[in-house]
Amino acid sequence: MGKAKLWRAGGVSLTLLLLLITLFYVPSIAHGAPEASIVSTPSNVAVVSTGPQSITLSWSASTDNSGTGDVPAYYVYHGSQIVATSMGTSVTISSLLASTSYTFTVQAYDKDGNTSAQSPALTASTQASGSTPYQSIAYFDQWGIYGNSYYPSNVDTSGAASRLTTIIYDFENIDPTNLTCFETIKASDASNESDPNAGDGAGDAFADYQKSYSSNSVDGSSDSYSQPIKGNFNQLRELKAKYPNLKVLLSLGGWTYSKYFSDVAATATSRQKFVSSCISMFLKGNVPTGISGDSSGGPAAAAGIFDGFDIDWEYPGTAGHTGNHYGAQDTANYTLLLQEFRNELDSYGGSIGKHFQLTAAVPSGQDKIAHIQTDQIGKYLDYADVMTYDMHGSWDSSGPTNFQDPLYSSPNDPSQPIAPGNEKYTIDASIHDWTAGSASYGIPGGFPASKVVMGIPLYYRGWTGVPAGSNHGLYQTATGPSSSFPYSQQAGTVDYKELAAVGLTGNANDNFFDPTTQAAWIYDGTNFYTGDTPQSIAAKTSYIKNHNLAGAMMFSLDQNDPADTLLNAITDGLSGGTIPTPTPTPNPTPSPTPNPTPSPTPNPTSTPTPTPTPTPNPTSTPTPSPTPTPGNLVANGGFESGDLSGWSCDAGDTVVSSPVHSGAHALQLAPSNSTTGQCTQTINVQANHTYTLKAYVQGNYAYLGVNSSGNNWTNNSSYGLLSYSFTAGATTTSITIYVHGWYSQGNVYVDDVSLS
Repeated sequence: MGKAKLWRAGGVSLTLLLLLITLFYVPSIAHGAPEASIVSTPSNVAVVSTGPQSITLSWSASTDNSGTGDVPAYYVYHGSQIVATSMGTSVTISSLLASTSYTFTVQAYDKDGNTSAQSPALTASTQASGSTPYQSIAYFDQWGIYGNSYYPSNVDTSGAASRLTTIIYDFENIDPTNLTCFETIKASDASNESDPNAGDGAGDAFADYQKSYSSNSVDGSSDSYSQPIKGNFNQLRELKAKYPNLKVLLSLGGWTYSKYFSDVAATATSRQKFVSSCISMFLKGNVPTGISGDSSGGPAAAAGIFDGFDIDWEYPGTAGHTGNHYGAQDTANYTLLLQEFRNELDSYGGSIGKHFQLTAAVPSGQDKIAHIQTDQIGKYLDYADVMTYDMHGSWDSSGPTNFQDPLYSSPNDPSQPIAPGNEKYTIDASIHDWTAGSASYGIPGGFPASKVVMGIPLYYRGWTGVPAGSNHGLYQTATGPSSSFPYSQQAGTVDYKELAAVGLTGNANDNFFDPTTQAAWIYDGTNFYTGDTPQSIAAKTSYIKNHNLAGAMMFSLDQNDPADTLLNAITDGLSGGTIPTPTPTPNPTPSPTPNPTPSPTPNPTSTPTPTPTPTPNPTSTPTPSPTPTPGNLVANGGFESGDLSGWSCDAGDTVVSSPVHSGAHALQLAPSNSTTGQCTQTINVQANHTYTLKAYVQGNYAYLGVNSSGNNWTNNSSYGLLSYSFTAGATTTSITIYVHGWYSQGNVYVDDVSLS
């Protein structure tokens, strides 16, 4: 009865409605063939190249006759399953099985859901497998595209892509409510180590698949507004099309995003839910649409980009970032989580003729290794990337200075032994514990050496106020962390490229090498920096070969210099070699002495909130800056001068008369798809003095912060107070404050900025 009334509700009977349908819809069929498809079928599908694990296809472009100007994208099928998508007219289908025949068809589609017929089937076979080369693995930071302007195309133009076996794209987060993989646009509070909720709900779908690329793309072409996937994801797809043997993995977790790993690993149900959500989103490619109003994404839009997952849980069973959930149950649950990943990856991979990799970034110190079943997890992992760095750093602010990644121990090392044993930090001890075990720390060992990958940092840790002592600042006191640099923006940490830019690398007057530890450092008379050089890397690649390890991992690509000095030293040291065929792992034997524990200070796998490098002051004759209001150190903080006097701002930023918080003027920030609309001001301050920075802000993703210290942000539809407190360092005489919005998120208004 209800349905009958519904059909008559507008006064039109069901009989009349059917008649109208017959008259106006059916004739197109009755008068002959159906209308031509809106999207034409791809033609000339051909094999471009084959390898043991990949097949590259190309085809002629389809046309979209919808009149919308859409450019078609393409699904690639193996049988009835989508195995890849492409935004252009070629694709590399990766993670395939060697010596295997595959049949593919290609189908065009547009953002409105119109699809073509599938192309005629094409059959191709992968090549036979050969020996496995040493692994050269490097992390690509999601946020590197901002302040560092480091894009996937840089991996190509620098030559790195031709040298690497694997890129790991970092990081994706865990939904704190649903305990699943997810996508969103929300900044983290990664610079605030004391914030227990620093990563809650944070993510960057804009960087992942919304950002439009143009001349800085891998293939040199501009993204179409209508294509379902843009951003880093599509650029990684283009990189794989150019380098068919290159694998790309997706990293889950990291320092800031590990809070909820313990929760997702807790039960069989939660493990299955989490793993299946990650596979659906990032391997099957079902990334969500509509994030911040953007239409990018959709069913299978990101299919075929990633070749598996990297699990970066920092750390099972022990503390990592402030607020992380952990407990004794994590030891067994970590193994079970890896098992669930392996089972589901094999199940999905088996259905489409692929092998998906599973790797893990694992700790190097005994206190953390002891919470992992080293003798159990090897059967689930393709490789374990041991984070053999950050063993010492400026978290020990007064020193003594020491090496962040010594290969061997030294009798001169002044650091305390790691309880309950008597060993100190070394890479050698860590590798020994993973493979052979340590009775002193209760580590069973048993992890296959042929799956161990040694981590090598592309950044340095540093101290300042360091006397020369007897050996160029080594093992000396310090007055604090080294000063921050423009790109790394963190005191005590500096990218290799930043040291190279100021002439501190490759320079015999400042570069030193310790033959005992086989570690390198830089000392300029005041600052002590610990990291790697080609000489120390040569020692490490020799160690990898001599101990039958799998290869080297680098963190991270955007920190290397334009010449890729360190990456090239690593890949040159491993070139021409292959991973030895694994032999049965011997029963673990007690280590005569235990290994070192990592510092509780975070690893560099943190996910910082990207803050663009401050815009340089204009070279034109400056407008005299207004005198700051008494008690307020900010010049022109209320913008009552009617202009940007005292500020250095991105193009498009201006002073407006409405909306204002007080007075007659306010600042309007105008973020674009390539800038955050940032304005900065450098202010003289007193060392060791505590300050509070305040501003009234209106708009989405309004940020207020201090370079090399931290920030705060909010979303306000009307003016609201935003503040950030900090203490100037012992040697700090000036700071740079900033305000900015977020890429393509609309104007932000700022008024009454004060520092007191």
